[in-house]
Amino acid sequence: MDTKLISSGVQYSSLPENYIRPESERPNLSKVITCKDIPIIDLCCTNRAQLIHRIGEACRVFGFFQVINHGISGESTKNMIKVAREFFKLPMDEKLKYYSDDPTKTMRLSTSFNVKKETVHNWRDYLRLHCHPLDKFVQDWPSPPPQFKDVVSSYCKDVRALGFRLLEAISESLELQGDYIEKMLGDQEQHMAINYYPPCPQPDLTYGLPAHTDPNALTILLQDGEVSGLQVFKDDKWMAVNPHPGAFVINIGDQLQALSNGRYKSVWHRAVVNSGKERISVASFLCPANCATIIPATQRGSSAIYRNFTYQEYYKKFWSRNLDQEHCLELFKI
Repeated sequence: MDTKLISSGVQYSSLPENYIRPESERPNLSKVITCKDIPIIDLCCTNRAQLIHRIGEACRVFGFFQVINHGISGESTKNMIKVAREFFKLPMDEKLKYYSDDPTKTMRLSTSFNVKKETVHNWRDYLRLHCHPLDKFVQDWPSPPPQFKDVVSSYCKDVRALGFRLLEAISESLELQGDYIEKMLGDQEQHMAINYYPPCPQPDLTYGLPAHTDPNALTILLQDGEVSGLQVFKDDKWMAVNPHPGAFVINIGDQLQALSNGRYKSVWHRAVVNSGKERISVASFLCPANCATIIPATQRGSSAIYRNFTYQEYYKKFWSRNLDQEHCLELFKI
């Protein structure tokens, strides 16, 4: 390939060799079923007890759910997808100003997942941004597109507020004080991955992202409303999570599985690609402060199944491994 990025506008008639998965690791798309019973939770529900119960059940049984009536305007989400698409349509020389394969950078354009370590790459380019505190990072964000900084800043604020609402509800669903998780996680960092998946000539041979869990606390995913690609693993099957109008997908991350002492699931999920259409998704991550110590909240009479650890320790371990290796939390079990 002539470039490090696959969002080059080049049309490939076949998949380059370094994107082809071994046969045993391919997505087996013909066996994927549509997930019809994914919880869709209305955050405008006036019955607080019922809302908390539904969120707790979704975290326990699924590890993910969708939320509607979440307070973020359709205009905000539409503009976010629009400006993301505009960024990836920029000329290659403009985009490459932001390219880096150093995962410690607070703003970088890259490809696949960890190009330094991988033997097989993923059919994805992404722009990774640190988003909190905004005034510390926003000046380094791309321009052009001209509206990028304003649109993404506004969207980040909205998503952060939604994330804290959800963490309060998740705390209550664990029979903890509403601010318990927020206090435990400290001054939470906020990151964003703007993902771009171009049309792929042979989608059955590769991934946008292979199966993984998220290392952070909570992920708020804005899906492209027109193109599906998210799949989750439940009941020993891969299930497609099709976009629901106006909804965000909420993923429980590894830190909430640890904090809940295993009661809530950090769900295995993956992104697949297709041959006909590009796909964009925007994943926003709420992450504990690096120095925050994750301490499992045990119920009366139960013992902790994970040892205490700092988020910095966890994240370093997560990035030192391949994305699709065994669950990183297994390394922190007592």
